[in-house]
Amino acid sequence: MSEDAVKASGPAPAAAASAPAVLVLEDGRIFRGTSYGATGTALGEAVFATGMTGYQETITDPSYARQLVVQTAPHIGNTGVNTDDAESRRIWVAGYIVRDAARRPSNWRSERSLDDELVEQGIVGIQGVDTRAITRHLREHKTMRAGIFSGDAARATDKELTDAVLASAPMEGSRLAEEVSVDAAYTVEPKDFGWDGEPRFSIAAIDLGIKRMTPVRFAERGVRVHVLPATATLADVQAVNPDGFFMSNGPGDPATADNQVKLLRSVLDEKIPYFGICFGNQILGRALGFGTYKLRYGHRGLNQPVMDRRTGKVEITSQNHGFAVDAPLNGATRAPEERYGRVEVSHVSLNDDVVEGLACLDIPAFSVQYHPEAAAGPHDAAYLFDRFIDLMAESKTAVSPSAGADTASDTKTATDSKTEDKK
Repeated sequence: MSEDAVKASGPAPAAAASAPAVLVLEDGRIFRGTSYGATGTALGEAVFATGMTGYQETITDPSYARQLVVQTAPHIGNTGVNTDDAESRRIWVAGYIVRDAARRPSNWRSERSLDDELVEQGIVGIQGVDTRAITRHLREHKTMRAGIFSGDAARATDKELTDAVLASAPMEGSRLAEEVSVDAAYTVEPKDFGWDGEPRFSIAAIDLGIKRMTPVRFAERGVRVHVLPATATLADVQAVNPDGFFMSNGPGDPATADNQVKLLRSVLDEKIPYFGICFGNQILGRALGFGTYKLRYGHRGLNQPVMDRRTGKVEITSQNHGFAVDAPLNGATRAPEERYGRVEVSHVSLNDDVVEGLACLDIPAFSVQYHPEAAAGPHDAAYLFDRFIDLMAESKTAVSPSAGADTASDTKTATDSKTEDKK
């Protein structure tokens, strides 16, 4: 496992919170504060997240690997951290940037402080900086490489710190999904999440940085989930005899995901129903023959507005992505990989018209760029799990291979109220 661009000097005592710290952006902009969490050096891509809550789910989201996260909400750590709300096995952010860190947590579910958790896991952070100014700078100049330096590391000259940032790896061209994925397959059973009776379906889910609540959302609906590593092959997928195939969110540049694109094409050729979210949306785009590109500052937060273009319905969504699919926005078009037939952009961002969903019209496949598992976040997109179940059901009874494909692009408004987020 990589160090995720974090070179912490080890757990720091509580008194280290008063140690000097500095945030250095690659264009030379510098912000000074005090240390938060572990002391040392953290290098990565500086990005901002607009969620006013859900900071524990944010820092444990594997999609944030090798990123320094700026929280735009001013008060962070108020509710502490607990075991239940972690979205993966560890904290994945490379570094953490906050304005006002809570002096102590106050919540009945809190098990320990966020500061202590950052120290224990060696995550270098900075507090007491103007996160509004940092956010505005990144919005106007784009996301960029950055470094947090605290304790002894902060005593270097500005030039030395800037040079260290400029020597770090950019996000473009970074292949990270294999680094955050599980090493061995495991299964999530419906009976463990309130489902009575036999599973309705089973799916193979590729872990490219999957969040814990995603297979839970399937299990709550009676779907057995076989979670497979990012390195899984078609033989691995076929070995679990799935009714459907899923690819998760994850970090890094989708242009590096050649192995996953090849796997998905093999699955699509087998006419196995497909659903992808976030990184899985970008991989579907590439599998269909479209390109991907890096956004200026990305979409990260719990309040991103998206429109379903076929119905005009607006969803408030949870998002975390810095890359997007480059596909035509106007109506159905023939996929560049012509054997997959017609495809349309099903959802778009209302902020900047970025592609937020793809729907295949001649094969059973669809995807979205956002996070319907809603951990943390709004529940507007929960119907997508039901839509995939409907797609698998129709594909099983279809007379022809493409008979179930329309489900991927038809809006299932009746399923909106089926399963609420329990978090």
